[in-house]
Amino acid sequence: MGNELYIEKNGPVATLVIDRAEQRNAFSLEMFQKLPELLEEVAADPTLRVLVVRGVDDRAFSAGADIKEFLGNRLSQEKAKNYNDHALQAVEKLYRFPKPTIALIRKLAIGGGLELAMACDFRFASRNSKFGITAARLGIIYNLTSTKRLMNVIGPVKAKELLYTGKLIDAQEAKEIGIIQELYEGDAANEAAYQFAGELAATSATALRGNKKVIQAIIDGDQSENEEIASMILDSFESDDYKEGIQAFMEKRQPNFT
Repeated sequence: MGNELYIEKNGPVATLVIDRAEQRNAFSLEMFQKLPELLEEVAADPTLRVLVVRGVDDRAFSAGADIKEFLGNRLSQEKAKNYNDHALQAVEKLYRFPKPTIALIRKLAIGGGLELAMACDFRFASRNSKFGITAARLGIIYNLTSTKRLMNVIGPVKAKELLYTGKLIDAQEAKEIGIIQELYEGDAANEAAYQFAGELAATSATALRGNKKVIQAIIDGDQSENEEIASMILDSFESDDYKEGIQAFMEKRQPNFT
């Protein structure tokens, strides 16, 4: 596999780099298997507060799963299940990642590439980007988990349109229907994504982690606080971040969360 998927670290911001540019950063089965390990590495490092996911250059975020592998890895029910299980587990790991995540999209986010982007908290894109789920063109039924995630963002009618037709939409339409939050010209997308990552990293890691967990619980259908979340909220009032936040407010200065 080489070094087609790796982590770069810059202060409190980690970057998951998809480095398979000649294949438009299409994911191989090995890459899906590697992704959870890399996410565990970032999650376990307390100095890292935010994760940016991006392609190695401006040619693509990811064109999805590598179709060239399908004849060998997805041509029977048994092989398809093995492949799908690894891919779904990898995307789910990113979706459930405990720290804020930002997808930095340049040009292409298609199929599994769009799944990866939709698993992130925020999506920044360049104006020349294209988005779509092309499973229908291959005679594939899209999985329920990713379909639900897509529907939660763009609604059932637009989800049907994308899935039934397999068409690609441009970045402006993607922004209008909620797939991406911010749209920029060329390299300005990179600058904006990392500036936002820096802003997130400067806030309380305790609050970031906790608020993400609370929001996720609501998305999952929870109507009230379970014991774990209730305890987490009360524990925050005894955290170093809380003490620093109060002290900074009293002293009329910016907090220095460590």
